[in-house]
Amino acid sequence: MRVQANSKQCKANKDSIMNVRKTVILSAVTVALGGVFASQAFAQTPTTETSRDVKQQQRIDNGLKSGQLTTKEASRLEKGEAKIDRMQAHADHTGDTTAEKARIARAQNKESAKIAQLKHNDRAANPGSASSERMQADVQRNVNQEKRIAQGQAAGTLTNQQAGSLERGQAHVDAAEAHAGKNGHVSAGEQAGVQHRENHQSRRIRHDKTNG
Repeated sequence: MRVQANSKQCKANKDSIMNVRKTVILSAVTVALGGVFASQAFAQTPTTETSRDVKQQQRIDNGLKSGQLTTKEASRLEKGEAKIDRMQAHADHTGDTTAEKARIARAQNKESAKIAQLKHNDRAANPGSASSERMQADVQRNVNQEKRIAQGQAAGTLTNQQAGSLERGQAHVDAAEAHAGKNGHVSAGEQAGVQHRENHQSRRIRHDKTNG
């Protein structure tokens, strides 16, 4: 009986030790993951956020030019870009807190994954079509505008508040592109409307960088 009791006690001790080990391992994993997300949030600054906007827009433009993205797919991605721009505008206006940085990083990660998914699905586009070429021109303009904002932030010619206001303007442009291409076709009239917004945004960037 005593041997059996000792055996049960040993098993209980082993189970207890295993549970402790599992708890320690899970805690370590949780801390590690928390560190990854926290480091990503701390690494994000208004300038790096805008630089990432440039890269995302360039990937969309490259996808259109290679035929990996259709006009409709690009319009879906521009809808996501508009959402990110609005988040950045809000963060720059209210103060780019760690929580705000983390939300923006998550949104940009989600958008990045969506770009990769749409570029590598089975749908092929005709990059030489009039509709695709119109969308390509508009998205390339997005790349240039975002670069100018990022350069202004890096050089100190734009304050965070000014950059936030300009990102709100970019959100309007992206939303207009998303609306124009949502049916898979961008007409000459729709592109003219987008270009009107782009020209207005370009003047605002130049004004704010000169008078920052």
